Amino acid sequence: MAIDDYWFKNAVIYCLNVATYMDCNGDGVGDFEGLSRRLDYLHALGVTCVWLQPFYCSPNRDNGYDVSDFYGVSPRFGSAGDFVECMNHAHALGMRVVVDLVANHTSVDHPWFKAARADPESPYRDWYVWSDKRPRDHAQGTVFPPVQKTTWTRDKEAGKYYFHRFYEHQADLNTHNKAYREELYKIMGYWLQLGVSGFRMDAVPFLVERKGANVKPVKDFALLEEMRRFLQWRSRDAIMLAEANVPAGESLNYFGEEGDRLQMMLNFPVNQRVFYAMATGDAKPLAQAIVETGDNVPRDAQWVNFLRSHDELDLGRLTKPQRERVFEVFAPEPTMQLYDRGIRRRLAPMLGNDRRRMELAFSLLFALPGTPMLQYGDEIGLGEDLALNEREATRTPMQWTAEPHGGFTKAKKAVLPVVDEGIYGYREVNVDAQRRDPDSFMNWLVRLIRVRKECTELAWGKCEVLETGSPSVLALSYEFRGASMVTLHNFDQAAQTVPLRLKLEGGERLVDLIGEAHSDAGGRGAHEIVLDAYGYRWFRVGVVDETLTRAPY
Repeated sequence: MAIDDYWFKNAVIYCLNVATYMDCNGDGVGDFEGLSRRLDYLHALGVTCVWLQPFYCSPNRDNGYDVSDFYGVSPRFGSAGDFVECMNHAHALGMRVVVDLVANHTSVDHPWFKAARADPESPYRDWYVWSDKRPRDHAQGTVFPPVQKTTWTRDKEAGKYYFHRFYEHQADLNTHNKAYREELYKIMGYWLQLGVSGFRMDAVPFLVERKGANVKPVKDFALLEEMRRFLQWRSRDAIMLAEANVPAGESLNYFGEEGDRLQMMLNFPVNQRVFYAMATGDAKPLAQAIVETGDNVPRDAQWVNFLRSHDELDLGRLTKPQRERVFEVFAPEPTMQLYDRGIRRRLAPMLGNDRRRMELAFSLLFALPGTPMLQYGDEIGLGEDLALNEREATRTPMQWTAEPHGGFTKAKKAVLPVVDEGIYGYREVNVDAQRRDPDSFMNWLVRLIRVRKECTELAWGKCEVLETGSPSVLALSYEFRGASMVTLHNFDQAAQTVPLRLKLEGGERLVDLIGEAHSDAGGRGAHEIVLDAYGYRWFRVGVVDETLTRAPY
């Protein structure tokens, strides 16, 4: 296959929830008509793929992840026709759409669960996981401590306990039931037929796990192989993007050693070390995570790098002292922390709205080996509302203008309150104001995305961590088909000058891709690279433009 067939390698992904993006129906809830009207904005931003969080029918006790109908569009967001019109507009702009696939559980209000609880002879009874008695370890393995107390809850109608890895209103499906698997493929096929380019898969480690009382939780990855085969038969270039917060050494189980399971995974190991580096100025754990994840990804697969997402910033893979240090810097108040492991804050407030640190963070995001993903609103420095419950603090509506409710809705009340006070209020932070300011953060980011798209080395190249002599500076080199790049990021609040010796062809000349501070090697073949406090540099090795020099294969 040609490199252009791997569209996901050089994508720019943008994650959003339709409910909080734009409301055209006037009911205070975002809808597909509103999203469709904003696709041109995303296209101009440089986004090539939109990840839609759940929009299915749902009681909406967990932001739509408690699904009650996998084939329906929630009336809150419009009709199936509105969805198709939105998809058509995205395709006309050359944009891909990936939708959330919540295959691990359903709402207890789903007809499947209602049938399962009502009749022990129902074919749906075995689609869920039951026990006559509550297992002794029922309090272990909860995902949302201390909010969630157990993983087994008694259903009065069924007279049994049902398993739920998440909240008690989200009953786990028995993913090893053959009938359920066949239904899962129908669900995938349905949305593929409507034009989606793939699925972001929720909670994949739990999806592949064998479940039950007194059942050893062994992971069976055959399900991922089956899903991949079905996906590629139905749509040649569709992808599966997994949420799988596992150590780097386990990632090949999910990708498949030949890249025949998942094409993409969110890079949690790197994400957590990014924030440790930002908090401490120590880039060594981040460098190690980049090496480890790079060693555990097949050629036909890709990591997705991100800064923030719609969930808490999960720091569970850090050591306790590392995690406490990040809490101290970015979430010093208990109300900013969540589930004993995470931070429920937006990026801009975490970084003190410091333009230098925000540019450093996003420069790093787009310079990491893999595919970058943006959370909606981060392009303008959207704030948070810590008065909202749990993860809702970071899910406030998008701020488009300085008009009431930030131009999100004309309704008297929005689905969640728009941030309206202080430096992150919609009068101060909105798309309209930043669009008009050539020096705004959003316009800076647009220029960075343009550069990133032209750097094939970042999407495809072999990445190597370079020695800088400074624990605060991360230097990475990339090689692809004879073309090379080098990026440097300084996590220290003081300026740094680092020596850089390159073994790359043409390495005596470094051409600055963002500024004009090019570098020529000195007499001993070393570059002296000056980095400001929280500074960053992107260099192409040897030439200004690698288009003419890059090898065809």
